Amino acid sequence: MYDEKTVYVVGEAKSPGNNPIMKQYDTFFVGFVIDRTDGTIVDADCTSVLGLTKKFVQTLFTGHNIWDSDAVTNSVMNRYLGSSQKAIIVAFKHARKKYEQAFESE
Repeated sequence: MYDEKTVYVVGEAKSPGNNPIMKQYDTFFVGFVIDRTDGTIVDADCTSVLGLTKKFVQTLFTGHNIWDSDAVTNSVMNRYLGSSQKAIIVAFKHARKKYEQAFESE
């Protein structure tokens, strides 16, 4: 399904305590499939209660570059108005840091 030049990275964050995601999963996760040749986010998925949330979060990230934190953060802030907004941004930044650490010697 995914090209061999892609990698999978997961970022995590806490959501507000009153959030259904926290009640069901305790932690918010966002998984990213990233093209290592140029840093493009090929696919994304997250822990959520509603299927629509998963699909929408996917559109927030797919096609963006893992290195372009400002564009991704702005996209989330302007388009995702749910209680997990901050958790999505934190999970993205966590995944970006893990990605950077894994490939910093290249």
